[in-house]
Amino acid sequence: MSVQIAPFFKILNITSCSCLRTRARILFPNNFLLKRVFIPRSHASDSSSFPSSPLEHYQDLQRYFKRRVRSSHLLFSAVANYPMVCGIYHVYFIERNCIYRIDQRKADSSTEQVLDLQDFLEKRASEKIVHVQWAVQRIRLSPQEKHLAVTIKEYHKNKQRCVIVHLEHEAVVQPHVILTLDNVFSFEWATDEVLYYTTLDCLRSSTVFCLDLTKSKKIASVFEEPKLDVFVEVAVTRDQKLLTINCNTRSSSEVFVIDKDSLSCEPLLVQRRKPGLLYHVEHWKDSLIILANTGPGQEYQVIKTSLPEPSVDSCRSLYSSPSGFTIKDMEVVGDFCVLTTRTPSGPIGLTVISLKHPDEVYFMELPYWACAFETKRAGVADNDNTLEFFISSPVHPPMCFCLLPQEGSVLSAKDNKSSDQLNSVITSRLEACSKDGTLVPITLFHATHLKALEKVPLLVHVYGSYGRDLNMEFCPKKRLLLELGWALAYCHIRGGGECGLSWHRQARVEGKQKSVEDLVACFKHLSSSGVSSSSLTALTACSAGAVPVGALCNLHPHLIKAVTLQAPFVDVLEQWRILVCLLLLRTEKNGVTLLEILHINISLPISVLFTTLLHRDIHLCY
Repeated sequence: MSVQIAPFFKILNITSCSCLRTRARILFPNNFLLKRVFIPRSHASDSSSFPSSPLEHYQDLQRYFKRRVRSSHLLFSAVANYPMVCGIYHVYFIERNCIYRIDQRKADSSTEQVLDLQDFLEKRASEKIVHVQWAVQRIRLSPQEKHLAVTIKEYHKNKQRCVIVHLEHEAVVQPHVILTLDNVFSFEWATDEVLYYTTLDCLRSSTVFCLDLTKSKKIASVFEEPKLDVFVEVAVTRDQKLLTINCNTRSSSEVFVIDKDSLSCEPLLVQRRKPGLLYHVEHWKDSLIILANTGPGQEYQVIKTSLPEPSVDSCRSLYSSPSGFTIKDMEVVGDFCVLTTRTPSGPIGLTVISLKHPDEVYFMELPYWACAFETKRAGVADNDNTLEFFISSPVHPPMCFCLLPQEGSVLSAKDNKSSDQLNSVITSRLEACSKDGTLVPITLFHATHLKALEKVPLLVHVYGSYGRDLNMEFCPKKRLLLELGWALAYCHIRGGGECGLSWHRQARVEGKQKSVEDLVACFKHLSSSGVSSSSLTALTACSAGAVPVGALCNLHPHLIKAVTLQAPFVDVLEQWRILVCLLLLRTEKNGVTLLEILHINISLPISVLFTTLLHRDIHLCY
């Protein structure tokens, strides 16, 4: 196999759509402490205009930072991420909870409103939701652009609704809503008249329904998953040829496929569920291209199997990543398989494999600062031979690019930010040596040279649970902190998924202590590298990321000055004991259910309960 390394592309045709004013940098003294900063009020500077109490002083600070955060949000509000959905005749886009379209067949076509969601919902006489706000979540066009389906979600609630709009290609007939469906989670069009979808019931998705608009809006169940720990969703392959029914747990997968040209046939099973087997399916010609964790070390590799009789067991291996490289995602673009890959040093890149000649593989570097990668979903009229994608980081707004795999080149969108604006932020990739010798990656964003960070405030981010990566998408609040002189560190500790599936397995159950050891090593390495100091360091995490944070606070409180936690999960065993009677999940293992075990031992001490769980081979999987 010959692997070619292609240097990162040159940015082409960059013209900013709007000139951003250079923002004055706020310089703080070396002994800056946030709690001692005084922000005067905007009105007359007499004695009554100054804070008279600590509470009033805090409220002034709060108002000041709210203004700065709002300004930062407005500055980047024009950043486009998935702005358009391309149909055969029109281009659709969302603006302020309204869906609009523009006719591509006319050079001077005006914007046409397809649906005003708020206005539509308020007109429903049976529901008093005048003051309820809804947000658009997902849009799907039928193959010939006859219908549009959109899901909307009520703010701060789990209430979801799918609205189906009948479209006409001529503006004489206005688009109109023909049906609404409640609690819809995932959905895809099979034809212009047939929609497959799943619903949420108590946050669980287990049934696939088929809506046939040609038969008086008949709805039928086509698939039902009996196991309570399995989550079901429908999707479509990138070439729009197959519908897939994905049945996933945290540790295993089972996928069924439906040919859009043979909807009357039963869903075809790709591979029966096996413990520990994870896989994702794409379509190419008469074959299935599968990303499965059947590679060396149970890591992901690309395999190929025939469509008439698919099986992961009897497949051909197309590509396994070299040591140190981690496969994060897969797309099939024309005659090429494109893998999102994390390199040993940390940055992400693209590995492109020819499906006609699997030995032809090349790797494309992306910008060093790129931390988040998201592909634009292929529309019904999009070019099959190109891949549009967005890259970003917590302090770099999303930038759109287009990959031409056959030519081995990447083009930059015209409205991307200029390189001068991007170069104002420095991205450093560090590695901390953990207690057992494992090197733990750290991503550091800062505005000044690394040697000048000794006295700057530092915000450290961590998660390290469920095999999930740290959220590294763009956030205007993080960008504001950088402008205020902060440094931002992201610790990719074990338990997360940054360095592959084994990275998660090493810090599960009895190995969870490794997450804490990794986090301690990251703090010590940042300190020894001259990045900030313990008196200027804050640590932030959310949900299960609070577990290693809580352990760090107990074991090494001297390493940090402050902690911020969002929806934290810090007392694992106590929560399991208190909430056991509310558990709906019944994970069967060795003939005994988790619910039964916990019910029997509900009165036992926590240590005995934990030992019982481990001896029964029932694991707390975080």
